Amino acid sequence: MRKWRSEKGVALVEAAITIPLLLLVSAGIFEFGRAYQTWQVITNAAREGARIAVLPSSTSAAVTQRVRDYMQQGQLSRWSSAGITVDTGVILRVGGPPEATRVTVTYPFTFVVLQPIARLISPSTTLGSALTMNAQALMRNE
Repeated sequence: MRKWRSEKGVALVEAAITIPLLLLVSAGIFEFGRAYQTWQVITNAAREGARIAVLPSSTSAAVTQRVRDYMQQGQLSRWSSAGITVDTGVILRVGGPPEATRVTVTYPFTFVVLQPIARLISPSTTLGSALTMNAQALMRNE
């Protein structure tokens, strides 16, 4: 009976259970922090594009270039694959003329650690697919 009551390997078993969970939680914190930072960059890029778009002499190409430049300076790795939409005909009052411009930015975001883990758990679902982030900015025309 004394052989079964020994606690020599208990610490090793506890460490084997808790260390992967601790690493998963830490990776989740870092990943969601990175996702939030990416969302802030695309939101600010949409604002920068809207600032350019409301100028009287602006073009859609200038707005797109400014948004891409901002995303590149924000160190987004796939800034060239972002979708940028410029809508100059936004009506703010019912029955009124177009008074505002809306710039919409979509960006495919992938989690570096969590998406491969999700694919291991369930390979047949869309758990491991890229997340599309959206950001919009609306400003009055000058």
